Amino acid sequence: MVSQVLVALALSLVGGLSTSFGALLVIVNETPNLKMLGLLQGFAAGLMLSISFLDLAHNAINSIGFLKGNLWFFGGVIFFAFIANFIPEPTLAPISKKDEGGKDTLKKQRRQVLFSGIVTAIGISLHNLPEGMAVFLGSMKGLRVGVNLALAIALHNIPEGVAVALPVYFATQSKWQAFKLATLSGLAEPLGVVIVAYLFPSSLSPEILEGLLGSVGGVMAFLTLHEMLPLAFDYAGQKQAIKAVFLGMAFMSASLYFLEISLPQDMSL
Repeated sequence: MVSQVLVALALSLVGGLSTSFGALLVIVNETPNLKMLGLLQGFAAGLMLSISFLDLAHNAINSIGFLKGNLWFFGGVIFFAFIANFIPEPTLAPISKKDEGGKDTLKKQRRQVLFSGIVTAIGISLHNLPEGMAVFLGSMKGLRVGVNLALAIALHNIPEGVAVALPVYFATQSKWQAFKLATLSGLAEPLGVVIVAYLFPSSLSPEILEGLLGSVGGVMAFLTLHEMLPLAFDYAGQKQAIKAVFLGMAFMSASLYFLEISLPQDMSL
């Protein structure tokens, strides 16, 4: 149990700190390449869809039955839909730096933008908590599920880092403040691992674990269809985004195969 928690914590750190990479994109280039971010979202969406439908939901239905598996799956959908309704993810709206109304207007605009950046960071932090919990539950199932979830979430979190750092950098003109706030918002992901690990009973039945993983599949499916695919379409265009989605699905299949043949036989997958 302790080793599984440490693995989940390490994987969630990778996902959480990818928001720092998004902040670095802002620091290096204040106008991030939105098309590239859109392609990353499409690629991550392909990973997520493969995990959700071909792995987590599929295994849950096979393990605990069609009815129970679907109830757990759609329970996860409803849970994350509720979260998204109150804490919507921000979009990467362009920020104008034109001073059209004098210094007072510019100061007021910067205060407003800074406030929006802080609210965005809080929202993303709350949004990342269930993602960290999902990585933990996936790691409890096996290294294969945990690694794939962490990879998909890490790619998804890069634009979140941009969304936090861009308004903060504009308002404060401080690279450090932009990087720090984006990083702190990402650290909510390993915090989610710590919370669920503390509450997670070590004697949980296999049926409940499979049901929880089915719920994780529902969470990932909703996240993909509600947030990631629309962003991919907006930033990369529909045709390019669809190509990225299927590339992500193919990459997931290949990663599952190579991970399975490369790990020792006694290691859980």
